[in-house]
Amino acid sequence: MIYCKSEREIAYMRDAGRIVAQTHQEVQKALKPGITTGELDSIAEDFIRSKGARPAFKGYMGFPASICASVNEQVVHGIPGLKKLENGDIISIDIGAEINGYYGDSAVTLPVGDCSKEALDLIRVTENSLYEGISKARKGNRLSDISHAIQSCVESHGYSVVRDYVGHGIGKNMHEEPQIPNFGKPGRGPRLMPGMTLAIEPMVNLGTFEVMTLEDNWTVVTKDRKLSAHFEHSVAITEDEPVILTSI
Repeated sequence: MIYCKSEREIAYMRDAGRIVAQTHQEVQKALKPGITTGELDSIAEDFIRSKGARPAFKGYMGFPASICASVNEQVVHGIPGLKKLENGDIISIDIGAEINGYYGDSAVTLPVGDCSKEALDLIRVTENSLYEGISKARKGNRLSDISHAIQSCVESHGYSVVRDYVGHGIGKNMHEEPQIPNFGKPGRGPRLMPGMTLAIEPMVNLGTFEVMTLEDNWTVVTKDRKLSAHFEHSVAITEDEPVILTSI
């Protein structure tokens, strides 16, 4: 069941989303070749807790860290640790926070130092596909209008959309109904209504859409080990324009 939030609940989610966005800023300030993904995780956790919030990912279904840090061919759910970032890497940083019982969740993919044009183009198109999806998050549209907009943008540039992982509703829980695939025909699924809050998150691969999970049971990688990028925002459906909750 999809639960529509009141204005008061969306304001709480906005508080959580703002902390997530500020945390991204803090992590980005520290991002450089030579830093470890574990150090980025510590920066994020310290900042989230300094705001009186809780890192939403830490302990979720046993996940051991506060952020997901997915490097190069890693798609999502990379576990931060001792890995040092190298010049030319790309990294997806996914951050969630909970405060006052409500959640915010967003992800960005960033270049580390000097990256190839191939990597930068993948990042640019993936981010653009997120905003194409958000543009369809409007009262009266169907859920798959978001999915179709993302897929159309991605595939028009020759990239592929991950099928095995999708976006989701968000609110009092980090994962709520509905699931939001990043592919599909338009005009299908639930009709969007004011108060719905969605975490829209395209995961886009340079090569095949197929993915697999590593032996740590968390880290998802591309099957052909080519690059992947990931962007995400938590968004509220309103009477008018969609509102991005995970912004400053």
